[in-house]
Amino acid sequence: MSTSGQQQFRYTQTPSKVLHLRNLPWDCSDEELVELCKPFGKIVNTKCNVGANRNQAFVEFADLNQAINMVSYYASSSEPAQVRGKTVYIQYSNRNEIVNNKSPGDVPGNVLLVTIEGVEAGDVSIDVIHLVFSAFGFVQKIATFEKAAGFQALIQFSDVGTASAAREALDGRSIPKYLLPEHVNHCHLRISYSAHTDLNIKFQSHRSRDYTNPYLPVNPTAMEGVLQPVVGPDGKKKEPESNVLFASLENMQYAVTVDVLNTVFSAFGTVQKIAIFEKNGQTQALIQYPDVTIAAAAKDALEGHCIYDGGYCKLHLSYSRHTDLNVQAYSDKSRDYTVPESSLLAMQQASAVHATPPVWHNPQSGPVQSSAGYATTGTVPGQAPPAWNPNLQGGGSTFPSAPTGYPGHSYAPPAPAYATAVHPPGLSQQTNHIATGSRPFSVSQPFQPSTMPPGGVPPPGHAPYHG
Repeated sequence: MSTSGQQQFRYTQTPSKVLHLRNLPWDCSDEELVELCKPFGKIVNTKCNVGANRNQAFVEFADLNQAINMVSYYASSSEPAQVRGKTVYIQYSNRNEIVNNKSPGDVPGNVLLVTIEGVEAGDVSIDVIHLVFSAFGFVQKIATFEKAAGFQALIQFSDVGTASAAREALDGRSIPKYLLPEHVNHCHLRISYSAHTDLNIKFQSHRSRDYTNPYLPVNPTAMEGVLQPVVGPDGKKKEPESNVLFASLENMQYAVTVDVLNTVFSAFGTVQKIAIFEKNGQTQALIQYPDVTIAAAAKDALEGHCIYDGGYCKLHLSYSRHTDLNVQAYSDKSRDYTVPESSLLAMQQASAVHATPPVWHNPQSGPVQSSAGYATTGTVPGQAPPAWNPNLQGGGSTFPSAPTGYPGHSYAPPAPAYATAVHPPGLSQQTNHIATGSRPFSVSQPFQPSTMPPGGVPPPGHAPYHG
């Protein structure tokens, strides 16, 4: 008995007239299965393209002895069973008949489920998909998504006949190379029928389209993805730029407020909006600039740097898909600097009547203790902060002060070793530095955020962060 024959079979199974075949081509057809098995008897049923990789099949003979003959023949043959040059492994199935010859994906319908192999989401735009499939008839709707099987799309035609024609012509084929980005070498289509009959598309975007409803709302943020990804000289995809930066902060030893972020990011241009939030136990923020150029300059300069000395509050920046943030005009977690100052002042006064000022509060702290030389109230957002005066010994914080007193502890004011405010327009330009924890960097704007003084005492206006 050949070695190859021994590897093809398992002998502990109970014989059945249904055989299980493995390692077939993923697009193996019923005709190819019948051609392989018909020398041994009458084939009454087949089921192709099953399993996670669609490379398995079942064949049902009319009689049990016919199935035994096939297994016995290839078990003793020096030539293994093959389909298109691939060795096929044969064994008895644990079923006695094939009940359902067709899976749901084989039942014809007007909606196709298309798996696009060899690409990532974004490599093939929804417009390219529409162009390829509309060659067979009017495409009503398209929805794309990512699953374990890869990048997929649901494509709805007006009738079953058109969908069937598209499937017959395109299943196993590739999208033309000239429609794909340069870094994509191949793009195979694997197509089956979907159980859906009418897709529910809620809005037009780079992930979904309804070509039957011209009045469907458009999601401007989602439509950004219509453009093909930009590829750099090294062949890698470049991150799509945006006027909104996504900031993730690590090593949060000290609190970072809206005013702190405004101080840091306004060194590169006007900050329009800021939103701070917590996700998965990490502090994150969105910072909106009026244009992409300013956002790109801020990202390049601040990425990997720390707001405070010692590696505290380290910034990791990327571009957001948002283009216009919808935030509360004035709160402790968000700020809209495009709202007129009079409106902000009215909101601030109203909040002062009904609640405490919107400053960060440490639940472990005691009553606020005002130290000499420190301002206990912040400037009104939207107004230019007062000029930094070295004679004030580090006083005049431009953001609301947080608690500095703790039960059972007494801290003296820190040494005046740092500046705490952004220079307002009119002062002389000078080169300033932000603490990096390892490497300083210079910015052309007059920006000098706080650094942590010796002894671990937080800067004026900040309390230690207890995560």
